[in-house]
Amino acid sequence: MHTWQWNQWSGLSYLTCSLLQPWRHGFFTRRFSPRLPGELVDVLQPTAAVYRAKQVHGDRVVTPSEFDEQLLQADGILTEDRHQSVWVCSADCIPVFIADEKTGRVAAVHAGWRGTAARIVPRAIARFQQFGSQLQDLRIAMGPAISGVVYQVSVEVAVRVGTTIAPVSNDRATLEFLFDLPDSPLLSDPEPGRVRLDVRRVTAIQIEKLGIDAAQVAIAPHCTYREPESFFSYRREGLKTVQWSGIVSW
Repeated sequence: MHTWQWNQWSGLSYLTCSLLQPWRHGFFTRRFSPRLPGELVDVLQPTAAVYRAKQVHGDRVVTPSEFDEQLLQADGILTEDRHQSVWVCSADCIPVFIADEKTGRVAAVHAGWRGTAARIVPRAIARFQQFGSQLQDLRIAMGPAISGVVYQVSVEVAVRVGTTIAPVSNDRATLEFLFDLPDSPLLSDPEPGRVRLDVRRVTAIQIEKLGIDAAQVAIAPHCTYREPESFFSYRREGLKTVQWSGIVSW
């Protein structure tokens, strides 16, 4: 069983996962705001190069060599060399770290419902494979995000996300398939035309369908919406405030 630990830096707490123990990483809380990755990297490895993109809720995954002086539009960054740190920000969406225990490469991915519908995490894994990674060597950790019990979405959104894991072709059948799954990513909602959606659970199923063992995946037991003392939540506050998450390659 993978464990999640709170760590301290200058009296501030950030989260790490035992699955990623070989890599310096952190899921930072709102208490670190307004620090940006250029400062936060000091917590992990001050000499590491810093890479972050302009997130657009898409499915693009880039590498440091694709960066120029302008901020790239992408929602995933995969390292190419040692001592490169990659960063994503979130306020309900999932910050996802992927790491290869053989090569030391890492990726940071931003996955909201739109990115999950576009299968951004499987796309990031495919980029690892392009660089020679083997699926059995990958370790994947999903950080704090809004939990399914409080994330109300339209049925249309649920279907768009659900079609990435459902082997059926119409909306009704997709919903029925999702509700029937063990540890279902869907919960009913009292409001007509609405359901509750667990995006991290959908992402985990996408990963499992690639042939990656569940033991290679960890999900943080923290909800951004229900833990206002630790995390910003766009759904709760309606403000464009974020917390950062970063990981360093070795």
